[in-house]
Amino acid sequence: MEGYKKVLRFVKDWSLPVAMIIGVLSYLIFHWCRFPWQVRVFANNCVAWLQPALLFVMLFLSFCKIDIRQIRFKTWHLWLALLQAGSFVLLALLVLFFGRVDQQIVIECAMCCMICPTATAAVVIVDKLEGDKLSLLAYTIVSNVLAAVVVPLVIPLVNPNIGTTFVQSFCIIIEKVFPLLVFPFLLALIVRKFFPKVLSWLLQVRDLAFYFWLIALPLALAVSTRELVNSDVSFLCFVGMTIVTAICCLFQFYIGKTIAGKDNDRISGGQAVGQKNTVFMIWMGATFLNPVTAVSGGLYSICHNTVNSYQLYKKRKGAN
Repeated sequence: MEGYKKVLRFVKDWSLPVAMIIGVLSYLIFHWCRFPWQVRVFANNCVAWLQPALLFVMLFLSFCKIDIRQIRFKTWHLWLALLQAGSFVLLALLVLFFGRVDQQIVIECAMCCMICPTATAAVVIVDKLEGDKLSLLAYTIVSNVLAAVVVPLVIPLVNPNIGTTFVQSFCIIIEKVFPLLVFPFLLALIVRKFFPKVLSWLLQVRDLAFYFWLIALPLALAVSTRELVNSDVSFLCFVGMTIVTAICCLFQFYIGKTIAGKDNDRISGGQAVGQKNTVFMIWMGATFLNPVTAVSGGLYSICHNTVNSYQLYKKRKGAN
């Protein structure tokens, strides 16, 4: 019994790394086993449906915990938005100076890492780290609007053959990201106003959103592993993409904490630009850039979840 408790405590303390390993191994086993194509199609369809559904539930639960009317936009939101947009534009210009495909792919990978909006699940980690959820949710809205505007404006510089206008690209991105922001928000408003008993029950279940995140995380890592395994990128290019992704991830966590720290918002600032919607990143790379850059989403998912695991470890160690 004592050994069982130790194992249970270990899994609870290291839930994020355990979930990450489960996600990676699950896809590798699925990939190596010779399942019929019908099973593979069914599994892919289930993941494609379940992943956004879990993100929807997590954001809905987060909105239920707060009074939406208290959301305020802060100065650091503007500075971080300018950082994301400015770096994206500079990297796009840099692509024009390199003729080799591998170099362009690595730079486009950095572009995806810098402009990608905040993960809707970031609020779950901010809650566990006892950060300001209101600030994080405000920047989640800002970063999604930013990506919807800046990406269609800049992408034609890098990929002039994309064949879509600004309005078309804008609508495609809005359709992709905003249902997961607007609908949970509206549902939370309805529950808070008309179903107080349901709201009370939801708020009584401690860390409910985090438990949903532990289900969503293996799925995210499985999708990320799929992108890595199925990519045909050269080894040197893959190494370059890995290094650039890690640098972008660590830099954004650092700069987010530094800039937002001036408003005593270090935790929210770090997660706002450090934790990305990697599903969007994979889709953006495959849709608007060289399809190989979709791998950046898988690499970034590993990076930011590793950082989150370390932050939760430090928080738990400090609490003890």
